[in-house]
Amino acid sequence: MIQLQGVNREFPVGDETVHALRGIDLDIEAGEYLSIMGPSGSGKSTLLNMLGLLDRPDSGSYHLEGVDTTSLNEENQARVRRDRVGFVFQSFHLVPRLTAAANVELPLVLAGIEPAQRKARVHETLEALGLENRSDHRPDQLSGGQRQRVAIARATIMRPAILLADEPTGNLDKRSGEEVIQTLETLNRQGILLIIVTHDPEIGGRAKRMLHMVDGAIVDDRANTEKAGADET
Repeated sequence: MIQLQGVNREFPVGDETVHALRGIDLDIEAGEYLSIMGPSGSGKSTLLNMLGLLDRPDSGSYHLEGVDTTSLNEENQARVRRDRVGFVFQSFHLVPRLTAAANVELPLVLAGIEPAQRKARVHETLEALGLENRSDHRPDQLSGGQRQRVAIARATIMRPAILLADEPTGNLDKRSGEEVIQTLETLNRQGILLIIVTHDPEIGGRAKRMLHMVDGAIVDDRANTEKAGADET
């Protein structure tokens, strides 16, 4: 589903050049559950942005579902990103003045989905995430865990094949974070490819495949045998 070959990304910082990604080769199958870990500045978020088509490599190629995304223009990249990729961020990025339902509906509005279909899909999604009784609440009327679940609902309302989560529990207490991770894992079990960037080894260790990055390179890529064994029992 995802294939990166020789991907490099550099950023100028003052008089220096930061090598954010160095020769990344990565293959990911549909429906996998990966975590990406490593110290600050290791390239985790840059790699996630690359996978989500929020950034382009300076060299190398990125094929998504057989399409060479590096050859697409901005408009076509945006279309693929809208239809195939969902994003969940640490800071939620909800629109403060909109209700939970309106926040979730926003991608459907931008995609030109007709109103009756939008309402039905929003209701179905909020209900599936246990938020149907919070649909009329604004973000400041929701707990942190509820806000993140609204963000997950918004990220999945277009029924993407890939869900990218960048430190999704970073602003949450332990209980709320556990609820959010369980929500993401439920979506993965339903077939969505889930990739989580995290500093938390406990959260990273829940994934079935773990990548570790240092200085822009993947230095370890392994299956989580303990997780696989637990799933089989």
